[in-house]
Amino acid sequence: MIRFTLACASGHTFESWFPSGSAYDEQSARGLVTCPICNSAKVAKAPMAPAVARTDLGRRDAIPAAQAPAGASGPEPAAPLPTIAEPERQLRALLRAVREHVVATAEHVGDRFADEARAIHYGEAEGRPIYGEASLHEAKALAEEGIAVMPLPPAPDDRH
Repeated sequence: MIRFTLACASGHTFESWFPSGSAYDEQSARGLVTCPICNSAKVAKAPMAPAVARTDLGRRDAIPAAQAPAGASGPEPAAPLPTIAEPERQLRALLRAVREHVVATAEHVGDRFADEARAIHYGEAEGRPIYGEASLHEAKALAEEGIAVMPLPPAPDDRH
């Protein structure tokens, strides 16, 4: 997993996780990466500073005794992690609710999704809500045939 800091054309910055750098490039090219604040698909990677681990933390000899504050017994505790901004919290809750609704009301057809979607579209199978897995190639083929499908977002907490 890789985390990118992103910025939209309106200047909103936010972070998002992707399985890989190429996954971000692919999703961005398809217009699937959008700003959680204004919903703009004009999103680009923002400059990021690399996270560099300090090697001197935890070593008693890192700060000479003459420079160490009185009563210091080691490194300062790490600052608490930043909390999730409210717009991102709301977006995650919405994605979770959408996913839960689909799972509760649709039939999981697994890797037969493309075949089942076609059969329903062409009247060869009973019309019903379904979800499952399809490759990018299969999803593009369904769209080219005019079959209305859309990706089901992963649960936000499942990405970690």
